[in-house]
Amino acid sequence: MNGGPSGFNNAPVTRSFVVASAIFTVFSGIQGRSHKLGLSYQDVYQKVNFWKIVESAFAFSSTPELMFGLYMLYYFRVFERQIGSNKYSVFIVFSSITSILCEVLALALLKDTSLKFTPGPYGLIFASFIPFYLDIPVSTKIRVFGVQFSDKSFIYLAGLQLLLSSWRRSIFPGICGFVAGSLYRLNFFYIRKAKFPEFISSFFARLSWPSIGRMPATSTRNVLGSMPSYAVRPVEPNYPAPVPSTPEPSEASIAALVSMGFDRSSARQALIQARNDVNVATNILLESQSQ
Repeated sequence: MNGGPSGFNNAPVTRSFVVASAIFTVFSGIQGRSHKLGLSYQDVYQKVNFWKIVESAFAFSSTPELMFGLYMLYYFRVFERQIGSNKYSVFIVFSSITSILCEVLALALLKDTSLKFTPGPYGLIFASFIPFYLDIPVSTKIRVFGVQFSDKSFIYLAGLQLLLSSWRRSIFPGICGFVAGSLYRLNFFYIRKAKFPEFISSFFARLSWPSIGRMPATSTRNVLGSMPSYAVRPVEPNYPAPVPSTPEPSEASIAALVSMGFDRSSARQALIQARNDVNVATNILLESQSQ
């Protein structure tokens, strides 16, 4: 399970966030400040250090946490492909700020001066588990020693490893991330309708990271006529004209196919031909790839 096509195609915001997190982690490690990162009661209520709060939102405190964290951030790029870079930017900002505010509130309630929360983008990572659980379908199932696992199980295990990496220090940021993701899901303050000005979201698409790839990244919502992610040739000519009586495919069905790596336009047309049957539409798209 890889969240769709490999690389950061159509996920420029995720690409920038992953690179920024890696740079902050390496930089703080070189400076020997990794153990000093993370929010504590003193940092918030006695001596406010704004730069430390910002750095703690990006940098992980250890190499294992960095590996698990970047792996999940890389996988969750599927959400940017589903909702577009602009709205995903809003999701990142909302989940990060809400998670930090939740941590600040937790420190005020606990009043434990010896407690320092684990640094890193825990808010974004664990907020992403809400749509991951609700929107991403299971594509394969396996049984190991009588226990059934799915392709989603590996993401859950990686998240559990990160959540319990530092016990209480990491559990609280994880819980705050769940809270942030739930509030976004509930459309708190109509946040799901919010958008940034177009020049902000397009800024990430213009960034170029030579070590990651050369393909330009754009929102899947803005590339309606592009070639399908896995197709060798365009799928559209293989479809007959849509049946007028067939209702418009639901966003949930389209999102399910997009999460598997198919192009949004191709997924919509396949659903129309399959009369909104996701399984049949999946077979149509897979057959088009083998031709």
